[in-house]
Amino acid sequence: MYTFNLTQETLLIALFIFMIRIFSTSLDTLRLIFTMRSNKVLVWILGFINSVIWVLTIALVLSDTKNLLNVIVYAAGFATGNVIGMWIEGKLAIGFAEVRVISSQWGAAILEVLRENDYAVTEIPARGKEGMVSVITTSIRRNQIKEIEKLVRDVDEHAFITTEDVVAVQRGFLRAR
Repeated sequence: MYTFNLTQETLLIALFIFMIRIFSTSLDTLRLIFTMRSNKVLVWILGFINSVIWVLTIALVLSDTKNLLNVIVYAAGFATGNVIGMWIEGKLAIGFAEVRVISSQWGAAILEVLRENDYAVTEIPARGKEGMVSVITTSIRRNQIKEIEKLVRDVDEHAFITTEDVVAVQRGFLRAR
């Protein structure tokens, strides 16, 4: 039979489980993202730390399996940790991205603005549903995505912009700033 023991001690243990689970799941989310970016050393370190924390936390939960509160806060910490890990990774913006801009009328002006701001861009003429368009592409650091989007929107608010993660960048020009 499951119980909800709501003593000061059980509430503190539940809070501890919740906080530790948030921390460990955030680390695990970052570990997964760094795995996709092939950062082996950081993946190993985060994996080791997360495994130790997981074993200790699950042991604490399993030591009182009748207390349903521990199970609930364990699951809530996991769910919250995923979101916080994603938020942290978004703030770190580590790695590179490929930005593709499609503009039906303002391709030359977008190229000019991006080049004035030291971005290496390539223009590819293409045919869209309504006729000729400019496809503009650039590889940048992920922390520059918002700046690129703003520069493009200032020229063409209707431009179609997509962004994809890039695992590796080799050779060529990458903005120095």
